Amino acid sequence: MRKPRDFDSELKALADKAKAIKERRVRQLGELVIATGADALDADMLAGALLGAATTKDAGIKEGWRKAGAAFFQRSSRQPVPRPDHQPEGTLPLDGSAASR
Repeated sequence: MRKPRDFDSELKALADKAKAIKERRVRQLGELVIATGADALDADMLAGALLGAATTKDAGIKEGWRKAGAAFFQRSSRQPVPRPDHQPEGTLPLDGSAASR
């Protein structure tokens, strides 16, 4: 005679596994935000940028973003992108304001 399956314990194990996968995904997304230097942005700006990326229909723009992302992951050191407050001398800030001299 076959041993009956314990469906409750199997469902609990699957739920625990799903929860662990979701937690790992959230942690990896946070690590990606930090690695790219996007943690310097305020939450509203970051959310707006992500919403713009998620809703854009232009395949050319999406392909450019995909290539930039692939290049980021191919770099061996994975240094974050330069932040506006750490720009090299002689460049203009991203907000368009001129540096005082």
